[in-house]
Amino acid sequence: MSEDKVSVSAVLFDMDGVLVDSKAVIERAWNEAAQLCGRRITEEDIHNHIHGQPGPHTIRALFGDLPRADQEKIQAHVIHVENTADYEPIPGVKQLITRLHAAGITIGLVTSGWQYKIDRVLELLQAQSSFSVIVQRDDVARGKPHPDPYLLAAERLGIPASRTVVFEDAISGVTSAVTAGAYCVGIGGEDLIKSGAKFAISDFEDVEVQIGSSGVAVLSCRPGDQLFIERLSVRV
Repeated sequence: MSEDKVSVSAVLFDMDGVLVDSKAVIERAWNEAAQLCGRRITEEDIHNHIHGQPGPHTIRALFGDLPRADQEKIQAHVIHVENTADYEPIPGVKQLITRLHAAGITIGLVTSGWQYKIDRVLELLQAQSSFSVIVQRDDVARGKPHPDPYLLAAERLGIPASRTVVFEDAISGVTSAVTAGAYCVGIGGEDLIKSGAKFAISDFEDVEVQIGSSGVAVLSCRPGDQLFIERLSVRV
């Protein structure tokens, strides 16, 4: 983060790779689905068309030449695997959500996932009542990397996207957040910084929340870094 202090009004989380570690599950689901149709997925396919991308994009990009019935079979298999798999929370994220919620800070979820999986993840984190806004795959015509999901979340909160801080783990998600005007923190490696994240952290274990004066919380992601988060009145 730069030395400038940044003030925002809401914290927005992606889901896969940010709230839960779902990388292996997602890759297994798509590899198995491809095998059902005699296809093979490469590492390049996974990087460019799976992680951080909504399912319809992946099907168009990798299986667009297949009959509709085969595409539907692929989608059904992926949904089944992701909906029934067990996930581990990203280290520190459950505690961070609890602290932000206790501090009265507005929290949102912006994901390419579907509602059933969202409900399972929020139940896992015991965070069903913590999120003031949820944007999922069916809420927008254009998903990530387009800015529409984060613009919609900000619109629902009644603030500009520039007043949000976003945690994202995929290049498409970072691109979506940054294009919308949000302050983006990467969960992962240096490639996220090259895509527009201000900086990147491996997980949330060292992220701290301190309650300041005048209804302001201070979010510290690294030593010397501070984001000032003002409480926002939101109609739920």
